[in-house]
Amino acid sequence: NSGDEMDRSELLIKYGFIKKDKKEDNYFYNEETGEYEPVEGYKLNKKDADEEHTEVIPGQYDTTGFPAPKKTYRLSWEVYDLSLEEPYFWVLDYLKQSFPLVEKLEDSFAAAENSAFFGLTQQRLGAQQDKVTQFLVAVGKMIKELFQMVRELRIIDERLDYYDEAEKELDKDIDKRGKSAEITLKGMFVDLVQGGGKSAASVYGMARELEFITLPDLFFDAPPFKSTTELENHVQSLEKDFNRNVLRVLVRHLRQFLEWKKRTAEEHRSRKRFMLAYLKQHYEIIQMYLVWIKPYLRHVSKLTMKEKSMTSPDIISAFEGSMLDIEILASKKDSGANGCLLATFNYRTRPELKVVQEGYQRGPVHIGKFDMTLRVYGWKDKELANYKKMKDKETMELLKDVSSSVQSAMESLGKELEKYLREAKGAEEKKEKKPAPASKKTLMEQFLGDFYTAKKKTSGGLSSKELMQQKEKTDKAMGNVVGHAKANAWIAFHTFKKAHQMIAW
Repeated sequence: NSGDEMDRSELLIKYGFIKKDKKEDNYFYNEETGEYEPVEGYKLNKKDADEEHTEVIPGQYDTTGFPAPKKTYRLSWEVYDLSLEEPYFWVLDYLKQSFPLVEKLEDSFAAAENSAFFGLTQQRLGAQQDKVTQFLVAVGKMIKELFQMVRELRIIDERLDYYDEAEKELDKDIDKRGKSAEITLKGMFVDLVQGGGKSAASVYGMARELEFITLPDLFFDAPPFKSTTELENHVQSLEKDFNRNVLRVLVRHLRQFLEWKKRTAEEHRSRKRFMLAYLKQHYEIIQMYLVWIKPYLRHVSKLTMKEKSMTSPDIISAFEGSMLDIEILASKKDSGANGCLLATFNYRTRPELKVVQEGYQRGPVHIGKFDMTLRVYGWKDKELANYKKMKDKETMELLKDVSSSVQSAMESLGKELEKYLREAKGAEEKKEKKPAPASKKTLMEQFLGDFYTAKKKTSGGLSSKELMQQKEKTDKAMGNVVGHAKANAWIAFHTFKKAHQMIAW
């Protein structure tokens, strides 16, 4: 069993294709990851996968990487002038006539490094990779800027906490007002506006240079004031105990601080509103770039050579050779049961580059060997969805890598990014005065879209009798749709051989 197939065994287990006697006791479904995991104390064993086996040499069997089917038909055809498209489209057209839904799950290839086909493909791949690089560089810069924005919003929030706390104290009587937030703001005022102890005009400078020794104590001990009237009344109450010159200077400093506090509080709130709007705009531009990147990444993943095929002995770098893997799934659904026919096509071909007409690009004409396997499955809706998810995870590795790196960058910003985005959204909704419906998607789902796999929760509520009736209905439907898939697999296999002048019985 090769490394790639070993990975397939693990993937089959993760997506629920596990032998019945092992599934119930040794594995559980993790709602968070959307995958099956071994229970505590049990190690994942690849032999637990409910996997198809095939005879490699007489008496020796090996795994194929596919779930165990109910029926399998295999056909291998080698002919010098084999047309690549004809056998595939023959089967595809037949399946379209027999099944309501036909989907493509895999479409990958590999070509020998020294072949002309390889060179042609690499030119196309390079153009797509350049585009992806440009977009990813832009996304990287914008994510870096998000860090700076979140940091600035943190600092603004910290300052606003002091302003809000000081403002709350104004509701109390003047002699009962707390001073901690006000003292902190006064410290900032003295350091940032007055220049601290180094400036002779500051509270500390006047105490040192002009011997207003009590000035700093009187300045910092003053409670928060609602208005200049309260300020003046407070200073007047100190006249019996302190020098008028000191109090005159105190009034100047307190009045200056009162005005500074009022102006900077509004400035900080305006700055926060602007930063939240800018953060939301920035976030949506990153989302837009990710939408633009996605098709290019799909093209790159299609043009990238399949690693398993590149290491196959069927590909020799000096020969003009290529390998193609195609997988299509035809299904018929009835009452939650799906009769599925999984058709896989493996080509080992020799591409010849020919110019069809003047002005047209050169294109490959493939000749060589064709392997076709038809597998019949009876899957419930969840099993069918899990198989598609498994194929997505396997064939879209490039998308997964990018999405996980973007996701980890987002997560490293912590919950603050989500908090600020909610604030920005809330401010907009408040402005529009329209209550928005609560989103059923998480923030990461909304941001990453197809990149991110959502975890869905099902709701029950059915009685045991209804569940039993539903199960009986599904089991009956399963028998019908599987019978349909088996019959059409046989007819497709048998008729294909007749249509292509092979021995058939």
